Amino acid sequence: MKKISIIGSTGSIGTQTLEVVRNNKDIQVTALACGRNIRLLEEQIREFKPKVVSVADEKCASELRTMVKDVDVKILCGMEGLVEAATEPEAEMIVTAIVGMIGIEPTIAAIRAGKDIALANKETLVTAGSIVMSEIKKYGVKLLPVDSEHSAIFQSLQGNSGNHISRILLTASGGPFRGKTLEELRTVTVQDALKHPNWSMGRKITIDSATLCNKGLEVIEARWLFDVEPDRIEVVVQPQSIIHSAVEYDDGAVIAQLGTPDMKLPIQYALYYPERRFLPGDRLDFSAISGIEIAKPDTKTFRGLEFAYRALETGGTLPAVFNAANEYAVAQFLAGKISFLEIYELIEKAMTEIEIISNPTLEDIINVMPCVTDYLSGK
Repeated sequence: MKKISIIGSTGSIGTQTLEVVRNNKDIQVTALACGRNIRLLEEQIREFKPKVVSVADEKCASELRTMVKDVDVKILCGMEGLVEAATEPEAEMIVTAIVGMIGIEPTIAAIRAGKDIALANKETLVTAGSIVMSEIKKYGVKLLPVDSEHSAIFQSLQGNSGNHISRILLTASGGPFRGKTLEELRTVTVQDALKHPNWSMGRKITIDSATLCNKGLEVIEARWLFDVEPDRIEVVVQPQSIIHSAVEYDDGAVIAQLGTPDMKLPIQYALYYPERRFLPGDRLDFSAISGIEIAKPDTKTFRGLEFAYRALETGGTLPAVFNAANEYAVAQFLAGKISFLEIYELIEKAMTEIEIISNPTLEDIINVMPCVTDYLSGK
């Protein structure tokens, strides 16, 4: 019986992870954590019977204690609760499905507690990649990617240890606004941006897909996960989301992972690696590949990639500033306070004007989020 903890259990990745658990009978969930969706968390507690759960604050914790007073479960809150859920003693693996820089501390705590990491929280590597990879090596734990693209790269690397990678081909769908001009983007709405053509994802990552900031974050993540230089990571647009990503080797061979757009595949692969198990769902129709498209991304209109490569080249705390500014800007857009194109303006403002620390500590990186938020909100 494999035992896991899920940080971010009520979000898109978290709920799909629990679907995988539900479909298999040999995984036990020992801890769950979420923000404020305590109604769904109550259902999860009653079904999966974790020993520990954590929520955003004491108000949510108090309400949840009343809701599940008949259940034997320890209810915590805040960062201390997140860390305790991430380091629950019986858990062998933590699924980091939480969104944002809030995932850094519980992930590092889990690594130091000897837990394997199934990583869906890309911000952890984007902002603190050097520190995290050093801790992974120091504590001898596994880091298994859950993002579909990084899982595809990881799968394409299997059986090829020792062979030199020429390029990583990181695919992007292009999002809901692929092909649109700057003029057309001036009037798009939140509802327009949330209509992703292929993937069912959370609101924040769906907006990131529309701006291409998500792909920029994934470029930074890939640099740390696979220890490759930025100039060997190439983004290609593949609108059908059939090719999930690929690796080109020095002999010219390109090995790719293909499939239908279903996040449960990379989740299950991370949970059971290196075993492959039956997964219910649609199978790839190879006749559809005859109409497959490949294109270069429009980085002049969709500037998320430009920001990411600039952040990688500069290093220090600039990737964390890019990420934090994007988190703030997307929240403002989702709240209807700024336009779609103003997301780029806020990110560029923060990346240009906030002082960068060249060799940051973990504390420096964690402090970036409040610093950027205060700066952009005018506090």
